[in-house]
Order: sequence, then structure tokens, then C-alpha cells
Amino acid sequence: MFASVTRLRVRSLIYLPSFLWHTRQSQAQVEMAVGFVGGRLLVDRHWTFWTLTVWQTETAMKAFRGSGAHAKVMPHLANWCDEAAYAHWEANGETVPTWPEAYQHLLTTGKLSRVHYPSPAHEAKLFVQPRLQPLIGEDLKPKKSAAA
Repeated sequence: MFASVTRLRVRSLIYLPSFLWHTRQSQAQVEMAVGFVGGRLLVDRHWTFWTLTVWQTETAMKAFRGSGAHAKVMPHLANWCDEAAYAHWEANGETVPTWPEAYQHLLTTGKLSRVHYPSPAHEAKLFVQPRLQPLIGEDLKPKKSAAA
């Protein structure tokens, strides 16, 4: 299995409605994506959003990333976010990793995404640990397509 975690911080309230709308569009896409095993979304402090997804293969993840709603929103993130990072790794088993495990991967192997207005934390590659209490988020599960 192949796991991916992303952490995005929206830099201004003005971008939040569009960000949330596109997040829902991408969520609908991922749940129907070929090779998607499961995942989680997490809403964190200070307009910070985390995604954690597990895929059968890296190829399946890349096919999702480069198509549909997700591909359409990615160019906007450089302007909307002042912090953006991701990490990918080979996951053990077929379960979705925990948030603490995903956070450790972000700390050890995380890469910065390009943002036009980076915060000092982004430039220093400082990632605040996700808030898990109270947990505001949801699990993502694959859905069968009507054609399947």
C-alpha cells in the first residue's frame, strides 16, 4: 500500500469558501478513484487542513492527483495557502495510518509545496502537530461507481 499525507494552511479567510468547496469536490473524486483504499480528513487550528490517503499503488495515487477536481484546484493552492507540505511512504498493511504516524512521516520525509506567500513556519519547515482533541474530521471510504 502507498500512503500520502498533505498539510495545507489557508492564508486568508477570503480563500476559505473556495478552498472548502474544492475540498468537497476532491473528496467526491477520491472516494470514486480506482485504487483508493481509504483515508481521513482533519480540520486543524488556524485554517489548517490535513488529508491522509492510502492507495493500492503509487500509480493510482498519481492518476487521481493529476485528474478531475483535484487537478483543477492544485494551481490555486500556491496563492490560497501560506503553508503546504506533503509526504509519501510505503504503508504496512491495508489500514489507514494514524494521524501521529502520518505526522512523523511529514516531519522526517515531508516536502514543501510551492506557495507564493510562504509563512515563516513554511520557510523553516516547521509543522505544528495536528490537534486530535477535539477531533474535527471524517473518514474517507471508497464508493462503488454506478458503472462497477
